[in-house]
Amino acid sequence: MKNLFKLKNLEVTEINDILDLAFECKTGKHDNSLQNKIVANLFFEPSTRTQYSFNTAQLKLGCKVITFNPSTSSLVKGESLYDTIKTFEAFGVNSLIIRHTQNEYYKQLSSINIPIINAGDGTLDHPTQSLLDLMTIKDNFKKFNGLKVVIIGDIIHSRVAHTNIEVMQRLGMDVVVSGPKEFAQDCYNYQDIDTAIVDADVIMLLRVQHERHSEHMAISNTEYNEKYGMNMKRVNSMKTNAIIMHPAPFNRNVEISDDVVECEKSRIFNQVNNGVFIRMAVLIRALGEK
Repeated sequence: MKNLFKLKNLEVTEINDILDLAFECKTGKHDNSLQNKIVANLFFEPSTRTQYSFNTAQLKLGCKVITFNPSTSSLVKGESLYDTIKTFEAFGVNSLIIRHTQNEYYKQLSSINIPIINAGDGTLDHPTQSLLDLMTIKDNFKKFNGLKVVIIGDIIHSRVAHTNIEVMQRLGMDVVVSGPKEFAQDCYNYQDIDTAIVDADVIMLLRVQHERHSEHMAISNTEYNEKYGMNMKRVNSMKTNAIIMHPAPFNRNVEISDDVVECEKSRIFNQVNNGVFIRMAVLIRALGEK
């Protein structure tokens, strides 16, 4: 049984194995390889890309899919997370995909005996998002070592940033952060946005996660875009082969201008596409083909 809770738990060799398997999946090599496996998607937090790319991956692999709806479940009667998950295990499902607002929710599920894949926990980790980001970078540069990555935006509330910074540094990338200083963290190397982007290979934008803030931003969306957003003026200062990424959902004309979303340097929808194949790979890993 192979759970996937956080990338910190994986050696570099295993991360690269998952990426290699995802590139194989992209060729159609593993379609229907998990036929008749039953997988339950339990999303306790709203999601489009993660939830439905897992769903698409499961269908490509031939899985039978159960989609859990918290608002119509026994959670509204006071049932605990553990008892909900234990119930799905008792149903006989083969694997669970779980997203939850609580940091490290999986620590209370240590007695569950089927594979759990973390689809995002609180503000800490989002392993499959980081893997699809790595796949997108590798697809463009064929390497990791020596690349400069700048992550711009709401660092402190972003599980994507926290997961990416750790694994990217482990893979030999130079990672800096930028954006509003109140959203940064002292443990990370901070650079002014206009300094950071001129020699960056990868520019990764993050939205302001208003739902995790106790107070609203002190500046307007227009001011944010001018000070910290990726607009065409900043795109024109990038290196020739540099790329723009965003885990999405994105706020158009806030952290990214409308005309940048699908510009030549943008890889945002490539990330979405790669997410399907990464999630196929982690399902194959969890359910035992390799």
